[in-house]
Amino acid sequence: MSAHGSPIPMTSHACGPLSGEALVPGDKSISHRALILGALAVGETRISGLLEGEDVLDTAKAMRAFGAEVTDLGGGNWSVHGVGVGGFAEPEQVIDCGNSGTGVRLIMGVMATTGITATFTGDASLNKRPMARVTDPLALFGAVAVGRAGGRLPMTIVGAADPVPVRYEVPVPSAQVKSAVLFAGLNAPGKTVVIEKEATRDHTERMLAGFGAEISTEVSDAGRVITLTGQPELKPQTIAVPRDPSSAAFPVCAAIITPGSDVLVPNIGLNPTRAGLFTTLREMGADLTYENERQEGGEPVADLRARFSPDLKGIEVDPARAASMIDEYPVLSVVASFATGQTVMRGVKELRVKESDRIDAMAKGLRANGVTVDEGEDWWIVTGLGHGNVPGGATCASHLDHRIAMSFMVMGMATQAPVSVDDGAPIATSFPVFEPLMAGLGARLTRDGN
Repeated sequence: MSAHGSPIPMTSHACGPLSGEALVPGDKSISHRALILGALAVGETRISGLLEGEDVLDTAKAMRAFGAEVTDLGGGNWSVHGVGVGGFAEPEQVIDCGNSGTGVRLIMGVMATTGITATFTGDASLNKRPMARVTDPLALFGAVAVGRAGGRLPMTIVGAADPVPVRYEVPVPSAQVKSAVLFAGLNAPGKTVVIEKEATRDHTERMLAGFGAEISTEVSDAGRVITLTGQPELKPQTIAVPRDPSSAAFPVCAAIITPGSDVLVPNIGLNPTRAGLFTTLREMGADLTYENERQEGGEPVADLRARFSPDLKGIEVDPARAASMIDEYPVLSVVASFATGQTVMRGVKELRVKESDRIDAMAKGLRANGVTVDEGEDWWIVTGLGHGNVPGGATCASHLDHRIAMSFMVMGMATQAPVSVDDGAPIATSFPVFEPLMAGLGARLTRDGN
């Protein structure tokens, strides 16, 4: 079953050149944080370009449940009247975060230092994902978490009535964990310090500063040391959400592997903690250029032009880049299938605890479509067959994972035989316009049975 209804089997067929503009949705990471920080500000925050996928809409519902006034003004424009730091009300019902690990972990962080209790649940996929990586540091503030075996949802968080500031070293690179701790630190007195050995996406730090929090980042021998002064009065903002680089990955990669393609993806966020895929594709020989580079809302932005690239080469991806492209490895593995030689991806164990075990899911699907994949706990290697030589023809399991489903839809655009997924419904969690957008560029996607 899919996240929010019956399964939707889908098939992707080889197509002619992809061309035109791909107006991908707003950035999911920034959309979540805009709603949450808007709910913690005093006054009205206006948001334009919000991603209206199920994950973000579930976060909007959660902010209403905690007492904020969240209004959909239409056309991706939203208004949030916040309740102030520490002002969350106790929700009357269980908070259902659907498929969103980002949403549930960030919201847990915010409410962990307020004297209220809330219970969280999600869909079948989210309820399998580990929450201890967040609840362990939240316990240091004084919060108490009671959940299923293995630290899984459904889970009740009893917020700390008298929170204390925390100094926490993140054990594995995770923007979700870092952000949860920083959000908890907002309502703790004094200074909360987070240390990360490897840099992860920094949207939380940028946006906290934009809302008026006192936050600083220093680079030391221990890594990035982020210091937040608690109990600020956050000021409402006007936020224009850039388009999501993780969503842009799909039309970009589709253009690179589909003969004759020339696709422009405008207004894409190029935050250096998010743009690792584009750097990697260029190293492989992809014809990918940045046009009209600029700054919007404190974030670097550009228009991306992706053209068919018939001479892709396999490379060893720099493991230090993993945190900046962790969500893009599934679709990168598809591109690697059409390169010549091996593409080696290391330092990627985080992929095994995403919406699915993404290494396992992609490895099985790629093998079923005729591609050789070797894997270990923290690495995988795709041996490419070169342009025009990937057989395809298989039906792959999406495992309730939107990125797995979209990656195999991209693959089928350039394989010898169509590629199918058992359930494309989860795509709506992050990219609700994926099908019409890709069809508008020239892709041939069908819903089986329709």
